[in-house]
Parts: sequence; C-alpha cells; structure tokens
Amino acid sequence: MGAAGKPIRAIPVSHNVTPYRNPPEKRHDRGMKRLFVAAAALILAACGGGGGGGDSTPTTTTPPPPPPSTNTSDPAVYSSSGNASLTTPNELTAVTHHTIVVGGTTLNYTATVGHMTALSQGTALPEASFFYIAYTLDGANLNTRPVTFFYNGGPGSATVWLHLGSFGPKRLEVNAPSTTTPKPFALVDNAESLIDKSDLVFVDAVGTGFSEAISPNTNSTFWGVDADAAVFRDFIMRYVAVNGRSSSPKFLFGESYGTPRSAVLANLLETAGTSLKGVVLQSSILNYNTNCGIFETPVISCFGFLPSYASVGAWLNLVQPPEGVAQLPAFTQQVRAFAINTYDPAVSRWMLTHAVPDQGVVGTLVSDTGMSALGWNTHFNMDPTYFHDNLVPGSVLGFYDGRMVATRGTPLAAEDDPSTTMYDSSFATTIVSYLTDLHYTNGSTYTVLGNAINTWNFRHNGQALPDTVPDLAAAILRNPNLKVFSANGYHDLVTPFYVTENDITRFNNNPNISVHIYQGGHMTYLDDTGRALEKADLATFYAAATAKAAEGLPPVVAPMKPETPAYPGVMPPASFETKLRDPALPEALRGIVPTPPTRGKALEAQVQRILGGGGESGPGAAGRTD
Repeated sequence: MGAAGKPIRAIPVSHNVTPYRNPPEKRHDRGMKRLFVAAAALILAACGGGGGGGDSTPTTTTPPPPPPSTNTSDPAVYSSSGNASLTTPNELTAVTHHTIVVGGTTLNYTATVGHMTALSQGTALPEASFFYIAYTLDGANLNTRPVTFFYNGGPGSATVWLHLGSFGPKRLEVNAPSTTTPKPFALVDNAESLIDKSDLVFVDAVGTGFSEAISPNTNSTFWGVDADAAVFRDFIMRYVAVNGRSSSPKFLFGESYGTPRSAVLANLLETAGTSLKGVVLQSSILNYNTNCGIFETPVISCFGFLPSYASVGAWLNLVQPPEGVAQLPAFTQQVRAFAINTYDPAVSRWMLTHAVPDQGVVGTLVSDTGMSALGWNTHFNMDPTYFHDNLVPGSVLGFYDGRMVATRGTPLAAEDDPSTTMYDSSFATTIVSYLTDLHYTNGSTYTVLGNAINTWNFRHNGQALPDTVPDLAAAILRNPNLKVFSANGYHDLVTPFYVTENDITRFNNNPNISVHIYQGGHMTYLDDTGRALEKADLATFYAAATAKAAEGLPPVVAPMKPETPAYPGVMPPASFETKLRDPALPEALRGIVPTPPTRGKALEAQVQRILGGGGESGPGAAGRTD
C-alpha cells in the first residue's frame, strides 16, 4: 500500500584491553564574563563567530597501538539488571579488517569490538564498562579524520537500530515500509555508509547491549538524564584519549531519546574542553513537555502531530484531493499553516469548554488526514494512539512508521505496532551473528531493550520532564562553530517533524541549525529513498563542519592492529526485557503536568543558569521572541 512518485527531498523549515588513566585535558579559558557578553550576539540568534575549534592539546605523534588480545572470547558476565555491576571489568577487543565500496571508491577499514572503561572527571575512578563497535578507515590522518559517536535512546535501548539500519558499513535490507520482505532480513554492504566521511563508533548505554556499571556503581546509578549524559561524556573523552583522537573533528549522532542525551552531552563535552564539530539529531524529542503523545491523556495541544497525520493519510490514499509523494512537501506546508493558525487555537478553545468543534475545521481535518468526521468530533485534540487505532478500520498503523498497516488479529498486529513487530526479530538475531562475524563472542545475553525506562530519572534542570533546548543552546554558545543537523521522517507518529520544528523555533533561526524532513518513519534510514537523500545531506553537513579541521597540524596515521582470531563459540540469543519504546514514559509519569517551553528572557535565564552565570546577559541574548 503506498503512493508512487518522485523521491522527496529534504526541505528547510521556512518559518522556519589496556588500563589507562585519562589525563586531564586543558581548556580554552574564555572567561565567564566574556561568555555572557557573547550571549547577546550569539545564543539562539543569527550568529557567526569563532572559537570552538579543536581540543586544546592536539595529538601530534602516533599513538601506540594497544597490545593484541590474548583471548578470542570475552569471559566476563554482563547483566542489564538495575542493581548489577562489574567488579573485574576488562578492555578486551576483537579486531577484523574489511573492505567496502562507497560512492564508487573501495575503502579499507578496521572493525574493533569490545569494552572501554569510562573514568570519572577529576578522580579518574572507573564508572562503567561501555560496549562499543568502532569502524575506522585504514591509513587516514587522525588530525583531520572525523569520528562520530552513535547511540539510540529508549532510555534503555542498545544501539542496534542505528548500527544495523543506518550508516554503518553493513545494514539490514528491510525495504521500508514493506511488510512482506522475507525475514530474517539480509545483511548487506551499505552503499550509503558514512564510513567515507567519518570513523564510526556505535556505543551501547549502561544496562543495554553488554555495557555495565563498575562497582561500587550499579547500572541504575546512570539511569537518569544527567547521570547518563555525564557517563557518556566520560566514555567519549576516554575513547578520544586512548585512540589519539584529540584533534579529530568530533560528532554526536543520537536518535529519539538519544537527542536529549546529545543536547546535554554536547554542553558537558564543551564544558570539559572536548569540542565538537557537529551534532546530528535523528527523530528528536528535545523537549518531552511538547509531545502530547507521551501523556496518558493529552493535556497539551496535539497540533504538532497534524502534518504527520496528513502525511500518513496521503501515503494511504485517504486524503482529498489525493496528494502524491512528490506533492508532500507542499501539502504538508499547507497543513503546517492550518495547524498553527486554525487548529491549535480551536483545540485551546475546545479543551476549555469541550463544546462541539467548529464543523468547518472538522471538514478540513477530514479532508487533510482521511480520519472520519466522527473521529475528529469525539477526539478533537487527537492523540497519536487514537489515530493509530482508527484511521484504517479493522487495522492498526505503525507508530514508528505510519505507512505500515496490519489487520487486527494477524501476527503483524499482535504487538499493536507493525513497524516494530516487522523489525525486532531480525535486528535481534543479526546483532548476535554479526558480532561473531567480527570475532567477538561472549556467553552473556545481549540486551536490545532493557528495563531502564521503568525507573529512569527524567528530572532535568528543575523540571519533572526534560527540556534540553537550553542545554543545546548553551553548547552552541560555548562553541559558536558547533553545527546541528536535525532529521525527521514525514511518517513518524512518535516524534513528529512539526513538533521538532516548533521546538527548534526557540533557537530563533540560528544558522548553525539545519532541519531536514525525509520520506520515512522514525528510522528514516530504513526507507531506501530517505536513506540515500539523508546520506547526501549528511555528506554536505560534514564537509561544511570540517572545512578548517586541524589546519597546520602534521598528519598522524594510526598503525594497523593485528586481526583477532575467530572463536568457535556460540552466543545466546539477544533479549527484549520490555516493549516500552522511546519516547514513552513509565506509567507512573504519564499524568505529569508538562512545563510550558520558555522563550525570550525566560529562556535566556535558563541558558545562563546552565552556563553558571545566574543572571541575564543583556538585550537579545536568547533571540528574544517576546
């Protein structure tokens, strides 16, 4: 079921195993007074500026290679339990060498799989043993070669989705939004891999995959917005130091809950002296308080979902007049205008009185989405669950890709979301077999989705639910050269593109931030058209962000590591401990009253509290909109 037509182009928003102690890194001392003065001209507003280049102590000599592992199997026992911790962590790694053709060029790369210990800032005490898979281009100059850290969200999700679905050297061939592709999906070379533009490090959060806390910490020590971001900072800084990547251009790539993690993490890294070149926000939820779908009953307007409902209705040929794929950008621009100018004010009135909605507005909603008039009259502030359950009678839609439809009573509808049921088993089985292909084995169970979300501390900056727009704004203020690439899918019903766009309006058209919308759902990269277009845009983004990387520094090439022998052992199947997906909330938090987003002076004050200044910095500091 689908619409034929030309590929959709992204459009801009018109409204726009070696023990190692991490040495303390020096930091550019810009001075807090200077920082606050800069805010007036920079933060959240149109800005240029300098600073924020590489780290302050660039590597100019070849780092020594770690000794080859003597074992070909990791003997540690890993657990995802909240009270679990390791007493004797290791840093064993498995190394293999590979080739891939990207853009007509044959590339040689090395895969390194294993653990690295995150060390706390200041004390350098071990905190957690992070499981990671790194892909590095052979013979590249480390001073100019970018390195990107990828992570999924949850919270409580391993990074299997980005690793095996997006821009790694291999990907599962899922052919989204097809629901008939034979399973298990084939694992193929990824012609759209980012390995031609950057080294890639896929990292599992503590309590997922094979990542675990180190005693006296437990996994749950790091199950909160702030603690999670801080331990990720410590892992990244350790990885950078151990691998001689101090001068390498550095990027973050987070998906879903990984996007608020990126916002907080970017600020923490910049504060600690590890500068970034770019942050990629894949299907973001920077502010939990503006997404009506995460609450038990919508207590805020769901107007930001309306363009996504229209996109899904158009794909399923339910809107009137019909809108083909090629017309989707123009069509959704019209729906955006209706959503903000007509529907949102009408919802505000309806939420106060619950009077019968204006039937002219209802008629437009019916035409633009395909949902019945009865549906709109009874659920005028329509939440995504109702839309998912009722757009196609007798069927359910995919939350993560609304183009995927399953008839109730069929296996594909058994878990109420065909866009997860279709993919889960293949991703879970493939990650285990692929790790053994990379010569890594372990007798523990790889946790694809853990239970962290059920006890996660969502509090951040004094709010019950995180709003991380101020954190990202603070990171840009600290580093005026930091670029942000925001990507969403037209057909995503969990992190809708128009909600993201409205969150980003708080940055007041900051030119450091670009917004891109692609054909596809939450994981736009599973759509062949969306993935190819996103890769092309990312290539441009990386080129612009690294245009002056490490100028004047001598080339540094990492030595080749010997390949680890394969081990004949068999790993147990991967597990799903929960089906609660991001950006969901545990049941106990779904009744929280969300905090309205700040703008103008109030936002300035939030940002400056993060920076440590407390007061306002002067007129225009936050791109004032009041």
